[in-house]
Amino acid sequence: MADRDGATPVYGIAVAAQLAGVPEASLRLFESKGLLTPSRTEGGTRRYSEDDIERLKRVTDLRDDGVNLAGIARVLDLEDINQGLRDQLDADQD
Repeated sequence: MADRDGATPVYGIAVAAQLAGVPEASLRLFESKGLLTPSRTEGGTRRYSEDDIERLKRVTDLRDDGVNLAGIARVLDLEDINQGLRDQLDADQD
């Protein structure tokens, strides 16, 4: 079996919810609010990657800290932008 990277979708919603420590309904809510975009099979089944699980944990940490869903979306957007800029800087330095 080939090595998978963190972006390879392998977990169904039940397993992802268990790994993240949240109910399945929360995963559906987070998706509906744009906080998470799991892959889908041809039949429409959600598939979550290790990267998705890490993002879920970040969402739940922020929620536990009292940040509302709109605030979480903004924090995640800013973190994604920041990571993109860091990646670009690293690429420019190579």
